[in-house]
This record gives sequence, structure tokens and C-alpha cells, in this order.
Amino acid sequence: MALFLPTVAVDHVTDITPELIRAMKASAVLLDVDNTLAVHGSQIPLDGSIEWAWRLRNDHIKIIIVSNNFKNRVAPFAQKYDLPFLSLAFKPLPLAYYRAMHKMGVRRKDTVVVGDQIFTDVIGANLSLMKSILLVPTEEEKSFSFFIRRGLEKPLRYLMKVSKRGKKYFD
Repeated sequence: MALFLPTVAVDHVTDITPELIRAMKASAVLLDVDNTLAVHGSQIPLDGSIEWAWRLRNDHIKIIIVSNNFKNRVAPFAQKYDLPFLSLAFKPLPLAYYRAMHKMGVRRKDTVVVGDQIFTDVIGANLSLMKSILLVPTEEEKSFSFFIRRGLEKPLRYLMKVSKRGKKYFD
């Protein structure tokens, strides 16, 4: 079960504060795109997310975007945030997490993975021995594969909500 559990869970990316990152003893964030910084497939950033990213960076927290999407989806989006990125990450496999960490010059114990999916972001963080913050997806995706994944996530999210296990899970 621990493989599926995030370190922390909040509703939105903008709920993550520099104080939370520091409380997790971290100084770097690996950030997903779809349903984290934008509605799935959209090039329009979520309200307040660009300012949020600047706030973290002004507080000396390093950020890199790590996405399973193609470069033509991720590059223009990363440019809006003025952030480095890795595309075609093949999450949850740890290789891209390690590449991102190396690119930022940080150690895994100083790194937090932020995303909306248990089966990519959280499992990838746990396999990489990194901390994670799970978000509530911004919108329900329409594809069959997402229908299956979200269906499998529902009981896990419910267990997190019920147990809380001394951590900040969903309210």
C-alpha cells in the first residue's frame, strides 16, 4: 500500500507553499503539467499558477517540469512558466526523475514530486525514493485509459481521506 501513498495531498498546486516544501525538508520540485498546471491538453495555465511558480522560485525553490507528454506539448507550456522541462518521461519509471534531479543539481532527499496521478506521479516518486504531493485533478479526462486509471485511484483516494495517518491528506 505504501507504494500508492503520497507524502502529502492537497487540492490545488497553488495550495503548495514554500513553507510546506521546507517542512518536507525539500528545496526542489518536479512538476507535472496536465491537471496540475493546466486542464488536460490545454495550453492555458490555471489561474494563479504562473505567479505561484515565481513565488516558489523567488523563495529559492528549484522547479522543473517532468511530463509524459511530447516535447511539442510541454515546451511551449514550460516557456510560459520560464521553467526547464523533460518530456517523454515515461513516469512512473525513475529515470526521468533522476535526470531532472541531476539537471537541477539536487539530491533525492531534497526533491518533491507534484502531480495529480497516483499511478504515475506518486508511484514514480516512491520508486525513486522521493517525497510526493498528490493533487486533486482539475478536470475529469475523457479518454478510456483515464477512465480506468481514475477508477482504480478512487478507492486509494478514499482510504487516504479516511485514514489521514497523521499526514495532510484531503479534507
